[in-house]
Amino acid sequence: MPDAPPTRVRAGVVAWLCGLAGLLYLDRICMGQAVVPIQQDLGLSNSRMSLALMAFTLAYGLFAVPAGRWGDRRGPRAVLAALVLAWSLFTGLTGAAAGLVALVVVRFLFGAAEAGALPNAAKVVARWFPAGERGRVQGVMLAAAQLGAVAAPAASAYLIEAAGWRWVFPAYGLLGVAWAVGFWLWFRDDPTAHRGVNDAELRLIRAGADTGPAAADPGPVPWAAVAGNRGVAVLSLIMVLGAFYTYFFYSWFQKYLSAARGVDNVEAGLLTSLVMAGSAAGMLGGGWLADRLSRWAADPVAARRGVGVVCYLVAAGCLFLGVRSDDPAATAALWGLSFCAMHVTLPNWWVLAIPQAGRHTGALTGLMNGLGVLGALGSQGFVGWYTDRQEAVHGLTGRAAWDPLFDVYVGVLLAGAVAWWLYRFTPLPDRPESGGGAAPGRV
Repeated sequence: MPDAPPTRVRAGVVAWLCGLAGLLYLDRICMGQAVVPIQQDLGLSNSRMSLALMAFTLAYGLFAVPAGRWGDRRGPRAVLAALVLAWSLFTGLTGAAAGLVALVVVRFLFGAAEAGALPNAAKVVARWFPAGERGRVQGVMLAAAQLGAVAAPAASAYLIEAAGWRWVFPAYGLLGVAWAVGFWLWFRDDPTAHRGVNDAELRLIRAGADTGPAAADPGPVPWAAVAGNRGVAVLSLIMVLGAFYTYFFYSWFQKYLSAARGVDNVEAGLLTSLVMAGSAAGMLGGGWLADRLSRWAADPVAARRGVGVVCYLVAAGCLFLGVRSDDPAATAALWGLSFCAMHVTLPNWWVLAIPQAGRHTGALTGLMNGLGVLGALGSQGFVGWYTDRQEAVHGLTGRAAWDPLFDVYVGVLLAGAVAWWLYRFTPLPDRPESGGGAAPGRV
C-alpha cells in the first residue's frame, strides 16, 4: 500500500503566524495615526509625545531577549498566547490614558509584551519548517505584518473620525484576545504532538532542518562567544539601521504629512497605507527570493549580501527623490518604493538569523532583532527634538522645519548598504552540538 501523501498542517501554522504578525503591526502602527489627536487632547509637544513613542520602543528592546529565552525554555505555544493576551490588554488601556505619565506607562508595558512575538515566531519556523521553506514562510508572515501596517493608518483614521481616538485601541485589543485563545487550542510546540501531522509531513519537516525534535531547554547561551561573533554583530547593526529608517514611518509620517504638507487626517492615513503597501510587496518578493537563493545560488550568503546592498541603495535613492517632490501623493509613491526595496531584505535577514543563532533561536534572534531598539529610539527621539528645535530656535515651520532631517535618513540607508556588504556567516561554537545544520555556504 503506497504511503499517504504529506498532510498540510504547516499551512495552518503559516496562517496563525500571519495572524500574529498582522496583529503585531496593526496594534503598533495605529498609534502613529493617533499622534495628532492625542497631542491635541492631552496638550503634548512633539518632544513630549516622543517620550510615549519611545516608551514602547525601549521596552521592545529590553524584553526581546528575556521573552525569546522564555520561549526557548517553555515553548512558543504558551508564551505566544500569554504575550498576545498581555499586549492586547495594554493596547486597549492606551485609550484610557488621561495624561503623559499614564500614556508612557501603558505604552512601555505594551512594548514589553510585543517584544517576544518575532523571536518566538522564529522558534515556530525552526521547529515546523525545513530550511528550504523558511524564506517563503518568513516572507509571507512579514508581508502579513505589513498588511496590518497597511490597514492600521486608514482604518484608524476612519475610526478616529467616527468615534474618537480612545475607542480605536480597545477595538484592536479584542482581535488579539481572539487570536490568543484560538492559537492555544490549535497549535502544538512539536509537530509530533499535533494529531493532524502524519509521518510523511513529519519527514518533510525534518528534511534539512537545523533542529531535531523540540528540546525542553537548549542549555545556557554562550554569551562570551556571542559578544565576539561577527555574524551576530553585523546582523544586529543591520537591524539598528533599518529600524532607524522604518520608525520614522511607523511613528511620525502622519504628523509629517499634516505639519509639513498640509494633508488632513484621513488623506494622511491613506497615503501612509500606500507607503506600507510598498513594504508588504517587498516582504512577499523578498520571501520568494530568499527561497530561490537557498536552492539556486552557489553561495546563498554572498547572494543575500548582494541583495541587501542593492536594495538599501535603491531605498536611499527613492527616499532622496521623494522629499524633493511637491506633490504629497508622488512623495508617498516614491517612499513606498523605498519601503519596498528595503523590506525585500528582511526575509533574507531572518533566513540568515535563524542558523546564525544556532540552537538558541529565541534568545539570539531576540537579541539581534531587539537591538533594533537603538535605531528606533534614536529615530523617534531625533524627530521630536529636531522639529521642536527648528521652530523654537530657528523659527521654521512646515517643510522648512521637517525636510532637512531626511538627509540623515538617506545617510543611514547608505550605512545599511555597507553593513550588508560586511556580513559573513560565523557559526557559534555550540553549533555542532545543536544537531547539525546548514553549512555556511547554504544558509
